[in-house]
Order: sequence, then C-alpha cells, then structure tokens
Amino acid sequence: MENQNLEQQIEAVLFWKNEPFSVAKLASILNAEKIEIEASIENLKKTLEGRGIVVLEKDGEVTLGTAPLHSNLIEELRKEEINKDLSKSSLETLSIILYKNGSTRAEIDYIRGVNSSFTLRALSVRGLIERVSDPDDSRRYLYKPTLELFSFLGIQNINELPEYDNIETNLDSAVVDLNNSLKES
Repeated sequence: MENQNLEQQIEAVLFWKNEPFSVAKLASILNAEKIEIEASIENLKKTLEGRGIVVLEKDGEVTLGTAPLHSNLIEELRKEEINKDLSKSSLETLSIILYKNGSTRAEIDYIRGVNSSFTLRALSVRGLIERVSDPDDSRRYLYKPTLELFSFLGIQNINELPEYDNIETNLDSAVVDLNNSLKES
C-alpha cells in the first residue's frame, strides 16, 4: 500500500508542477529512497498504459505527457491555441521575457505580482518562449524568447525592441529588488 501511495504522490507532483523532475529530486521531495522512486515510476507507467497520459523520460528526468496515440488530437488543439489572440497576462509575461532576454519564473511572478505558471505554459505551447537551464544556476530554468517570436515580431535581435534600454533598466531594477528581498528573508 505504501508503494501505491508513493506512485500516487509522484503522479500528483508531476501533474501539479508540469515540468520534469529527476529521480533524486522526487526522492528528496517525497522523503523516499531513489530505488523506491524508480520502482514507483515503473508502476505508474504500467498504471497509465492505455490511458491518455504517459510518463515521459529524458536525460534522467521524468514528467507527464500525452499518449502518442492522441498526438493528432493534441496537434489540432495546439494549432487552435496558437491562432488565438494573446491575453493581457500573456502579453505582460512575454514582454518581461523579451525585454530581459530571459527570466526565471520567480522574477516574472515578482514583476507581475501573480503566479505565471499557466501563462508560461501557454506561451511555450505556442512556440513563443522556450525553457532552458540557467547557466548561472543549474537548479533553475530561464524562459527565453524563441527565434519564431523574433521572426513574428520582425526583429533580428533584442535591441530592436521599442525603448529597449529604458525598459530593460526598469526590469533589472525590479529583479535587484527581488534578489535583495530574498537575501533579507
């Protein structure tokens, strides 16, 4: 029963966070041994067989994804999503990412004053941003504009954005404020 509970916890964490986790990170979060996590992941894979969701593995990390059987359906929904107008929250988030030329979720959340997880996912699905490892801290991710976004905007580099220097300076000040408040707490 305990292993089934661990399997359910892994499923819940992967679903909630909607990003890849290493086995070591899951073991740490769930206070379990790596071998227990690996066994529970294998059980979760079996549990999800024949369903719309599968466990995906890449570079030692696992996440939840849609079953390949439903890839055509998901592609149609993705196309529909891409053709929708961007919401105000999407435009705010995209502006921060563009003018900072890459930003962490914490920075984006701090600047906007709200959780941006769903907005980041929507922008990623549309191919406007990408998530990459932070070169300064491998435990974090940066959200960066894609080349497709540059092409869509008709710019060749970030410096061509309107009032780039002024806005970048203001955003950098906000990030400094965030870092200072984190150091104080």
